[in-house]
Amino acid sequence: MSSTAGLVIRCKAAIAWEAGKPLSIEEVEVAPPQAMEVRLKILYTSLCHTDIYFWEAKKIVESVGEGVTELIAGDHVLPIFTGECKECVHCKSEVSNLCELLRINTDRGVMIHDGKSRFTIKGQPFTIFWELPPSVSTQWFILAVLLRSILSPLLTKLASSVVASALFCGAAEGARLSGASRIIGVDLNPRKFELAKNFGVTEFVNPKDYDKPVQQVVAEITGGGVDRSIECSGNINSIVSAFEPVHDGWGVAVIVGIPNKDDVFKTNSVNFLCERTLKGTFFGNYRARSDIPNVVEKYLNKELGLEKFITHSVTFPEINKAFELMLNGEGIRCVVRMDYGGILEE
Repeated sequence: MSSTAGLVIRCKAAIAWEAGKPLSIEEVEVAPPQAMEVRLKILYTSLCHTDIYFWEAKKIVESVGEGVTELIAGDHVLPIFTGECKECVHCKSEVSNLCELLRINTDRGVMIHDGKSRFTIKGQPFTIFWELPPSVSTQWFILAVLLRSILSPLLTKLASSVVASALFCGAAEGARLSGASRIIGVDLNPRKFELAKNFGVTEFVNPKDYDKPVQQVVAEITGGGVDRSIECSGNINSIVSAFEPVHDGWGVAVIVGIPNKDDVFKTNSVNFLCERTLKGTFFGNYRARSDIPNVVEKYLNKELGLEKFITHSVTFPEINKAFELMLNGEGIRCVVRMDYGGILEE
């Protein structure tokens, strides 16, 4: 058993007190886990562009609450932003991963079992609102056990041509692994092309290089459009540009990025009548507990090369630098190494 089990742990947290402002490093207190919860020590966290809203991380279980039987102290875990209760209608279906119990709730900010926070600042209750449940801007963390997986079906059919738009290296890698022979990257940042070659991108289109809409450019160079299009930024104009150049009759555009909730998608209705398909995806349709272990196995078997995604690394106090690198379009993925100097335990 951990020497800190059952005790309050004081540690550092990166807190956004105001939208659009740098994160502030503060000391917070993390309570012991309650029933069906685990307390985790964060080793690394990482950012992708959607992580303007949330983070991803790798952690070690420090202690577990009553009723937890699948995990013990010392287990390495990978928390993700969706869960799988295996009991609701979505979890029991063969096509959905939208767990009714554990899907995204941006207003929750408290633990699912008792509606209370496990964080305090200077002894005062502190409700942390995350865009997604396992946001990890603290050195220690409390998580409901159904939100973890122990350490993308976007292209369910072979597509010969794929266009991946904006922040696209992960989408390109998925297209490559699915057997696509022609992968076109679309981005405003010309520095992305050399990086993208490592992920199977065969051509690069920069909309700034043309005096016509980029969707028209893509349709022209592919002789009518692509089989699959994957939009990764969430920008509404980019979504339109990703949908309109898919091939009539069979083309499918998949929206990965998260658009603003007030954005309105506008296109000619004939695009739909000509059997072009627009769809969204939630976590690539992966199920947290059923599918993610298989992804880990593929990495351990060297079927997935994840190291090439990591282009930068910073310490926890430098977390704002990680956001700057991302927003400036420098590199692909920045890993934040959690700094444990000066942690206080009581």
